[in-house]
Amino acid sequence: MKIFTLRNVMRAALWGGIAAVVLAVVGFIAVAIYVVRVTDDLPDYQQLAEYEPAIMSRVHAGDGLLIAEYAREHRVFVPIDNIPQNVVHAFISAEDKNFYDHGGLDFRGILRAMLANVGHVIRGENLEGASTITQQVAKNFLLSSEQRLERKVQEMVLTRRIERAFTKDQILELYLNEIYFGRRSYGIAAAALNYFGKSIDELSLEETAYLSAVVNGPALFHPERHPEAAVNRRNWVLSRMAANGYVTEEEASEAAARPLTTVDRLSGATYTAAEYFVENVRREVFSMYGDEELYNGGLSIRTTLDTTLQLAARRALRDGLEVYDRRHGYHGALTQIELGEGWVDRLAEVDMPRDMDEGWIPALVLASGDSEARIGLLNGEEGRIELSELSWARESLGDGAMGPAISRASTVLSPGDVIIVEALPETEDEYGLRQVPAINGGLLAMDPHTGRVLAMVGGYSFQLSQFNRATQARRQPGSSFKPFVYAAALDNGYTPASLILDAPFVASGGPEERFYMPQNYSERYYGMSTLRLGLELSRNVMTVRLAQEMGMDPIVDYGVRFGIYDELEPVLAMALGSGETTLYRLVSAYSTLVNGGRRVEPTLLDRVQDRFGATIFAHEQLECEICDNPDWQAGLAEPVFPETGIEVVSPVTAYQVVHMLEGAVERGTGTALGSLGRPLGGKTGTTNDFRDAWFVGFGPDIVVGAYIGFDTPYQLGSGEAGGRVAAPIVRDFLAQALENYPVAPFRVPPGVRLVPIDRTTGEPGILGQSGVILEAFRPGTEPARHSREDESGLSFARNSVSEDPMSQLAAEAEDGPGEDDEEDDLGGLY
Repeated sequence: MKIFTLRNVMRAALWGGIAAVVLAVVGFIAVAIYVVRVTDDLPDYQQLAEYEPAIMSRVHAGDGLLIAEYAREHRVFVPIDNIPQNVVHAFISAEDKNFYDHGGLDFRGILRAMLANVGHVIRGENLEGASTITQQVAKNFLLSSEQRLERKVQEMVLTRRIERAFTKDQILELYLNEIYFGRRSYGIAAAALNYFGKSIDELSLEETAYLSAVVNGPALFHPERHPEAAVNRRNWVLSRMAANGYVTEEEASEAAARPLTTVDRLSGATYTAAEYFVENVRREVFSMYGDEELYNGGLSIRTTLDTTLQLAARRALRDGLEVYDRRHGYHGALTQIELGEGWVDRLAEVDMPRDMDEGWIPALVLASGDSEARIGLLNGEEGRIELSELSWARESLGDGAMGPAISRASTVLSPGDVIIVEALPETEDEYGLRQVPAINGGLLAMDPHTGRVLAMVGGYSFQLSQFNRATQARRQPGSSFKPFVYAAALDNGYTPASLILDAPFVASGGPEERFYMPQNYSERYYGMSTLRLGLELSRNVMTVRLAQEMGMDPIVDYGVRFGIYDELEPVLAMALGSGETTLYRLVSAYSTLVNGGRRVEPTLLDRVQDRFGATIFAHEQLECEICDNPDWQAGLAEPVFPETGIEVVSPVTAYQVVHMLEGAVERGTGTALGSLGRPLGGKTGTTNDFRDAWFVGFGPDIVVGAYIGFDTPYQLGSGEAGGRVAAPIVRDFLAQALENYPVAPFRVPPGVRLVPIDRTTGEPGILGQSGVILEAFRPGTEPARHSREDESGLSFARNSVSEDPMSQLAAEAEDGPGEDDEEDDLGGLY
């Protein structure tokens, strides 16, 4: 019986073994069939050898500072040879300590994770993964992240194939450049920049450890939202690095004791100041290369911006707008909220204007009386605003009109008003009332010889309005167009000493008006005056009479030739700048005068390179046969490059206009620049009813223009001309900008003869005599020492519709030069 039983057991065991083998074979076949089926259409892993990830395009200023990045995935690709070993060790310790030993699948790690996950399930904790770095490469590059058995099998198969096709370093390079770190950062280089503002070779040990830690869960280990978890995870990585022998225990402990400090990149005054410029660059590069190349192509964009000048430009424009705005009263409280308990919380909920000046803060008016108003701040403290600080805050009535003077604080401020204030210096609790200007404007500075735009500000704040008033606002330039009228005259037989009669006259109007009668801003007339005097003092009647005498065709031609207009209607009013243009085009036209008559196209770009460093755009492309000569030696002659740009006016004419505009700064409408003590020229511009104010100022190597006006045009106010509103802005900018330029006179071209003459009469004179200056002439055109009565300057009635200017008017005009004419009154219908 026992033998039978034993035999049966042995037989059963045999058949059981056979069955197990059969089942194992069947199972193996089934698994093999399943694996073959799910891996039948796997992605081609060989494409990893041609890996070209989306790389962000980076924008640098002319001085090398990074000012912007464009990307859908912020990534900077770094070859493995350029990745520090500390970074490699940190990631291996955090993610895959056996990376260099396994064949892609870490079976010991998988078993360890399975055992650990039993406890995690019991405790309700997150499960551990056992993916190697190679598996993560397979998943991130070739597969999805869905949690399915089929996808896991595909990942494992691809992992083995990748390990056979690539070296460990190649796999690690793919991994470190592809993984997501949070903060819009893809790859280790972008993460180092976005978290710490450093390149990867500048990272400290604790920073490296944190970056290797955060990839496990960017949201879970966010440095601001979850600082404790972030530090704990970082310190765990440090402990693993020590355990693996990459750092000492002491180094790990010291690094773990340091705080986790991240930075907010591309923020602060330098970047805020460049916002209008950067947006223009983005649009231009987009138009050149398209969306894909701009956001994924890894372009290196070197611009013309000077960050120091850009800061000065923004500050000068904002200060000028604020000064004007205070001259025209108070716009009122931002809103009103309820007083009483909880006012601090209610004040904190108010939406304040963005991009306020540094030091400007919100406040709530708690009480207001005769001599002061009491205010509350967000920190719960209180302060006061004295009556003397409210004297400017008269009611703004529109079109420049103002309400009565302020005699009581309660006239301006009421309890419950939410306002903007600024702490006054050297006081404990005193504040001044502030407001964001309602007016706006733009400023543009460029190198007149190359066209490089050095600074551009398109408004008070890019965050409040992205409309760029330096490039997009089309407005009448007013008298700032006059230099080009005078340039046309100089090329049509006139000289700076030619006499023009400044007296009333009526001329034929355009298609919309029968008659046209220009007027001077001062409503006075000054008789026979030189061209120089007419331009220095911005005489409207002289300019229109000059335009009538020589005809509008040359003026139209020069307006188009200099790039100010695409076309210009040939009516006399256009001689006073009633056509529309942009500050961008006007500054470019002035640059043509300053550089000797060659038209330069403004540019924001110096160079664009592709992801491989090849130059695909260069603003200046000068041919030089000897520059790359390997036999060139020191002491040999430097290469001489030809002038670039089309000559639109002769160097002599250009210099004559510049020389007259120097006089506008010394004695005329541009005297705001006189305090700088430099050889400078400039010209104001103000349109009808003081709706737009302009000023363009320049030195030998820089041209700066400012435009001020309301976006919906209405009056700036009586007397708010270019010399008062715009010129101080240019002056304040140049006061800082010129520190980087040597004190030098304007370059005098060949063919110019400087002759002493009386600037008011045009007669030859002797230097040292009152009113005598050195005037610029073409040789042979300078005045002779004889009476000028018969000389053909311009006759009083020549080509004039009116035959009755009358000797009485001429006699009244003999009063001589008077006030500067800064408004361009375009006349009316008679």
